[in-house]
Amino acid sequence: MSVLHNWDEWKNFLGDRLNQAKDAGLDQNVITDLAYQIGDYLANQVDPKNEQERVLSDLWSVADEQEQQAIANIMVKLVQNNSSK
Repeated sequence: MSVLHNWDEWKNFLGDRLNQAKDAGLDQNVITDLAYQIGDYLANQVDPKNEQERVLSDLWSVADEQEQQAIANIMVKLVQNNSSK
């Protein structure tokens, strides 16, 4: 099963990648920009696999670029908070 099928697995996967990025020395702005690029790719190329991803996809589709940046930033904060617990 793909990490995209389970919301908690997806958040854990993102948290692991976030920690790897920090360990590699990437700063917060670069991480947030990467999150935006990943979010844009997922919204345009990947069919949501669960309810949470569908909500994010729907929000992304109606958001302007600034709002999409905010969504990406919030997702980074979400996985940071989950990985620190």
